[in-house]
Amino acid sequence: MMQLTFILSLVLIGYAYFGYLIVLWALSLVAGRSMSHEPSSRLPKVSLIISVYNEESILSEKLTNSLALDYPKELLRIIVVSDGSTDGTEEIAKSFADRGIILRSYPGRIGKTACLNQAVADLSSEIVIFSDANSMYPQNTVRALIAPFSDPGIGFVTGGTSYVADNNGQMGESIGIYARLEQMTKLLESQLGSCVGADGAMFAIRRSLYQPLDHADINDLVIPLKIVRAGYRGVYSPQAFCVEVVAKEAAKEFSRQVRIAARTIRAVMAQRALLNPFVYGLFAFQLASHKVCKLIVPFLLLLALVTNVVLVGTSPFYLILLIIQLMVYMTAWMAVRRSAVPASGSFVMRPFVLMHSFLVVNAAVGIAWIRYWKRDSFTTWAPAR
Repeated sequence: MMQLTFILSLVLIGYAYFGYLIVLWALSLVAGRSMSHEPSSRLPKVSLIISVYNEESILSEKLTNSLALDYPKELLRIIVVSDGSTDGTEEIAKSFADRGIILRSYPGRIGKTACLNQAVADLSSEIVIFSDANSMYPQNTVRALIAPFSDPGIGFVTGGTSYVADNNGQMGESIGIYARLEQMTKLLESQLGSCVGADGAMFAIRRSLYQPLDHADINDLVIPLKIVRAGYRGVYSPQAFCVEVVAKEAAKEFSRQVRIAARTIRAVMAQRALLNPFVYGLFAFQLASHKVCKLIVPFLLLLALVTNVVLVGTSPFYLILLIIQLMVYMTAWMAVRRSAVPASGSFVMRPFVLMHSFLVVNAAVGIAWIRYWKRDSFTTWAPAR
């Protein structure tokens, strides 16, 4: 039984990060649908919502970037939604008023989601795009995001984020690798039906499908899940991407990952009805594999370590496996103490970077479970910069 438990824990860990991707790839070969979408001859009205809180260091660059988007100006409204910013953020937004930028300020630090509930309710546009202040868009972003909506069965479209590491390099590598795996997964899921969740830095929805959220909800997961429950699909658009610079302080970026993971746990628990395969079919399998399996990996890692220790005396093979496990954890710990991952350019160092990335992400998820059990809601946030 102990050997079986050890093997199953390793198999499930492998499935969560790579096995599921392989299954999706195999299914897409048999039942995958084309991801090409003919652009509609009629361009819809679009609202680009930029959520901010104390973003004076980056907002001017973001607004300049948004004004350069290749989309008819009369069809694109750019709205800055401020959650009670106390620095110069709102003054910067007001300085762009003559260029069409609209400021919606909600005092009292009510939280990003509560601000979105109020801001979206006032919109009349057909499509709403959600963005962050530090997410820089290529000029074709809006067109890339709205093209799939030519299919009336599509309710949301998400892009991806390319993370640029700052000088310390650590979290840039960790989060960048994880993001690329997420994008590959979303693309394959889209070919089969609907992708699970969206990238909070850039995703678009049909305005008519927006449902008010609980103030503690994570909008880039709960909004897509509610749209799927309403009978629509969500897809990943490879042509839509943005660039973000990772937080200068690794500790702040790690805290952001803990907050995201804790809110993801809360969202999955709240929307657990979607895990019923008799009602939601393939999407139930996708949600379980994409989110639930990854959320339990910290427990599987602990289980693998404990059972390995127990099995050491039964065979030299288990001693070797235990040494490998301990070396992996030690490597990650040394990287944390150095506040930087070894350069990933060399073939020799690449595995160490990957091990560090894997453990950093799962350490954040493990702490997130503790925060979830403590009922921390993370209603408000601050930029990790």
